[in-house]
Amino acid sequence: MSNFLELVDLAAERLGGSVLYATDDFFASKDNLLHADEAVFIAGKYTDRGKWMDGWESRRKRVSGHDWAIVRLGLPGILRGVVVDTAHFKGNYPQACAIEGASIAGHPDIDALTSDAVRWTEILPRSELKGDSKNRFSISSRERFTHLKLHIYPDGGVARLRVHGEVLPDLRWMGPRARPQLVDLAAAEHGALVVACNDMFFGSRHNLVMPGRGINMGDGWETKRSRRPGPDWVVLRLAAEGAIERAVLETTHFKGNSPESASIEVAHMAPGAPDPDGASDASWVPLLPRTKLQPHTAHVFEEELAEQKGAGMPATHVRMRIWPDGGVSRLRLYGEVTKHGRELAGMYALRAMPEPELESAMRACCGSTAWVSAMTHERSFASLADLQERAADVWNSLAPADWDEAFRAHPRIGETKAAAAQSRVAASWSAGEQAKVSQASEATLAELRAVNADYEAKFGRIYIVCATGKTAEEMLAIARERMGSDPETELRRAAAEQLAITNLRLEKLVLR
Repeated sequence: MSNFLELVDLAAERLGGSVLYATDDFFASKDNLLHADEAVFIAGKYTDRGKWMDGWESRRKRVSGHDWAIVRLGLPGILRGVVVDTAHFKGNYPQACAIEGASIAGHPDIDALTSDAVRWTEILPRSELKGDSKNRFSISSRERFTHLKLHIYPDGGVARLRVHGEVLPDLRWMGPRARPQLVDLAAAEHGALVVACNDMFFGSRHNLVMPGRGINMGDGWETKRSRRPGPDWVVLRLAAEGAIERAVLETTHFKGNSPESASIEVAHMAPGAPDPDGASDASWVPLLPRTKLQPHTAHVFEEELAEQKGAGMPATHVRMRIWPDGGVSRLRLYGEVTKHGRELAGMYALRAMPEPELESAMRACCGSTAWVSAMTHERSFASLADLQERAADVWNSLAPADWDEAFRAHPRIGETKAAAAQSRVAASWSAGEQAKVSQASEATLAELRAVNADYEAKFGRIYIVCATGKTAEEMLAIARERMGSDPETELRRAAAEQLAITNLRLEKLVLR
């Protein structure tokens, strides 16, 4: 999308955005930065610290350095552009600004966020600002961020900060692949985007997919009085490819201006293809036929969908049409993410990981530093199969010392702690891979401990086997068989087992 202002404001307060810290906000609070309303100026209004200003304003700096603030994005994602709005700051705006980003798991406190442990990535170099202006900056970023650091040079006031981009949430929203479940494929917080509409005179199309219920008539998509038969239309790009089973169409708060009727259609577009045209009937397959609506009502459609051609169809886009015009508060589309949709989302998330996060993810799959370095350097994988093929090529090109390093990142069969440090994710995967060992008898476990020791004494490394799905007895039998191998043959066998483990872990990483 060429105009980044058409994308979601990832830092919006309504989505959970917050200014967590500022070096100084003497004249005006840092919390004003993300307010949804446009900044205002009230002549003659003063506080005990000076002129009241609707924004973040630091005092005049009389020492070296500059001021900065840390913003937690309401929705993590890939930035496409920012607006640093200096509205009403005319003689007190910063000379320049810069922005850095970081991808941080969990909910770190201020001490953690301001420590040297956080690796910040420059996403907007130092750039000149104009006073009393919406300073717009396009950002060419390919990485996903959760937090931003806004630098202002050297001090001054910024009224509002808008951060537009593509939502890229933690993929756990799709639910575990082993237990498919209905999820809202049209939720902004899951990555859905309303890409186009023919009109939104009174209310933004983006409101349709915002969290929660509409708070008033202004919190919805509303078209002007068209004075024609209709319909008006809107096109949504779903958060992931999925099959829709239930739709909830809300006209909440629209009492004298709700549509007379509505329909829903689905389309499937190949990855990278343009969004389908909402003005053309090509590509669209019926999911909900034109159906009469009621004012101020949450309409739930399920049986109505099952009777249409679009039922069960893997969809990437949805078109909603309303007759002849009017307002809709929210549109929820519940369905299961397809396996292909899960893979596309997982690969996109993998490519968008900042380097520290990608490095950690790769190390959880294989403990070889050389392998991790090679895999972190490449981000162009289109599919899981491409990723696994490259993983095999890199692995097979490594030296025995690199293989041994990877072997040491695994616990012995029947144990939980590896010789080398393991991440929490890797430790969890190891435990899952050896899940059937816990079902073994004490006698079998004792034999496993003995064969582990014999193997290490003969070959100088731990016994490694792809344990997924295998019982303790099966792994014991494999170990005894491999004890008869010569060192070179056994090294190759161990390397093959490690590659099998790596491939399974890459699959877990992508498909969750």
